[in-house]
Amino acid sequence: MPLVDVILAFVWVGLTAYVLFAGADFGAGGWDLLAGGAERGREQRGLIEHSIGPVWEANHVWLIFVLVMLWTGVPSVFAAVFSTLYIPLTLAALGIIARGSAFAFRKVSTRLWQRRLFGATFAFSSVVTPFFLGTVAGAIASGRVPAGIARGNLVTSWLNPTSVVTGALAVGVGAYLAAVYLTRDAERAGLPELAESFRRRGLVTGVVVGLVAAVGLVVLHADAPRLFTELTSGRALPFLILSVAAGLASLVLLWLRVFLAVRITAAAAVVGLLWGWGVGQYPRLLPGVTARQAAATDAVLAATIGAVAVGALLLVPSLWWLYATFQRGQQETATETTQESA
Repeated sequence: MPLVDVILAFVWVGLTAYVLFAGADFGAGGWDLLAGGAERGREQRGLIEHSIGPVWEANHVWLIFVLVMLWTGVPSVFAAVFSTLYIPLTLAALGIIARGSAFAFRKVSTRLWQRRLFGATFAFSSVVTPFFLGTVAGAIASGRVPAGIARGNLVTSWLNPTSVVTGALAVGVGAYLAAVYLTRDAERAGLPELAESFRRRGLVTGVVVGLVAAVGLVVLHADAPRLFTELTSGRALPFLILSVAAGLASLVLLWLRVFLAVRITAAAAVVGLLWGWGVGQYPRLLPGVTARQAAATDAVLAATIGAVAVGALLLVPSLWWLYATFQRGQQETATETTQESA
């Protein structure tokens, strides 16, 4: 296997982790926005703060990992993407900063108007950030980022049908994952009413996301026919089938209130869609540019792979310990958090 393919595999694994973890993180912020007033939404916001509190910052490790891999492994592609799409990428970065700051400040604010201000900032940024990240994915998928520094149109490259639908899909996927994850968190915390509330939201959001994905295929047919062909009849078709099957299974499991198993099927539905895009587009990274053409030297690629292998020995167990510890024995902590969130 060419070394650049190993790098791209690392990129897609990191991107998958970011979509699953940070996507649900962003989605939880979106539900925070729709929780209602200070009194009516107190319990929901308390659960959300508890669920994402220990992990929201760690989730961006995956984004940094993806950026470093792209920068090191395929530097010309990195340069083309970041120079052409610097507007949505800058807006996404500002959203991440504003979101994190507002989340931290809200937890320590004592006045109601401050909590409302920081809460609104946190929630609004949780929605717009995945949208802009989705427009970037849509721009790359539709072939609107040519090779070279800022060779693409700085506006229409990311404001186009594919990008808008992909941005909406990114927001919807995050909201769906968050609703699914929060049902289990609420159940484990002994909050059956909240679990039922997020179950209903998950069912509705899952249907909406499915419809948006279907619309996205129609848009791809008109706007990115090559990728559409690969997704519907090429080697990416099995991943698309997996996504549809897992998505339907998730709705059934949510309906039956099997909150633990639905986490797996919901994640599988998202992974199928994401990997279908990657397999469908490979080996073409940009119009006229393949992975081998954009790759750094073998010496750089080998050193990068070695560094990842060494770093993974520290990072993966640490993240696993963080998530595993957080998922065990949290009932009392969750209940206390909901009571203190006023």
